[in-house]
Amino acid sequence: MAYYLKNDRLLVEIAELGEAYQGTRFDGTGIITGVKLDGQHQFCVPESLTPGTGTGGIGICSEFGIKEAIGYEDTRVGEQFPKLGVGLLTRPDEAEYLFYRDYACQRFETQVEQRGEQQICFTTEPAECRGYAVRMQKNIEISDNLLSVTYTLENTGSRVITTDEYSHNFLGMDGYVVGPDYVLKLPFAPEIWSDDPSTLEGIVFEGDQMSWERRPEKDFYFRMTPFDGRETPWLWELKHRPSGLTVRERSKLPLRSAAVWGHGHVISPEMFVAVHVPPGERQSWTRNYEFSSI
Repeated sequence: MAYYLKNDRLLVEIAELGEAYQGTRFDGTGIITGVKLDGQHQFCVPESLTPGTGTGGIGICSEFGIKEAIGYEDTRVGEQFPKLGVGLLTRPDEAEYLFYRDYACQRFETQVEQRGEQQICFTTEPAECRGYAVRMQKNIEISDNLLSVTYTLENTGSRVITTDEYSHNFLGMDGYVVGPDYVLKLPFAPEIWSDDPSTLEGIVFEGDQMSWERRPEKDFYFRMTPFDGRETPWLWELKHRPSGLTVRERSKLPLRSAAVWGHGHVISPEMFVAVHVPPGERQSWTRNYEFSSI
């Protein structure tokens, strides 16, 4: 059974724990599976439209440590390491950590508190693992056409927590496929690069914005110049030009890196925040999304 937040502008659907996602990649708390604006416009889509493919992401969902899991390098085979928002994972062999691999998992204990029609809070209790332990609170709130997701991490262990967090933002508006009608805009003209240049085929870059010549037939992925999002009015804006449907992330974040992933039905701007929490301390940050049809 899903949770819902609603006001006069937004209806937000949030998956029950373990309902929409059972993998060991994404934060399983507070996965936003649907955002409806003014009773008619939809913004969230699944990672893949083909059942059984992809890693199971959907809507607005976050991941911690996509490249380097906390404590993985000094975890022996058979020992556990923490993946925030997921649980204590077991290292199966000497292979490097892979975000898309399924690991044996001891899930964190999480409490859910619905604080009225416009706010819900997920609190994940710490589970000590070789000196690592974190209490994580994820608060989701709506106001008018704004959606806010606030993370607060409290280090209750004896070792420093160093990782990063990003929201995958699986976005597609009212079923419109990716192509010339979409434009992704940034608050500056970035430097673009990709480890696989073929993923840039069909993408048109013009100053501070980009679009697509045609519907992509395969995944596209590129990275961008990181920037201090605290100094810009917003981080990115995705618009479907004929309909006017727009999502803008108005977060104020010091970014470690930035990237864009997508396919023929989905565009996902990814803004990475550095996480560094010494023992006994806390770190908090908020992602703010504005939805409009103008």
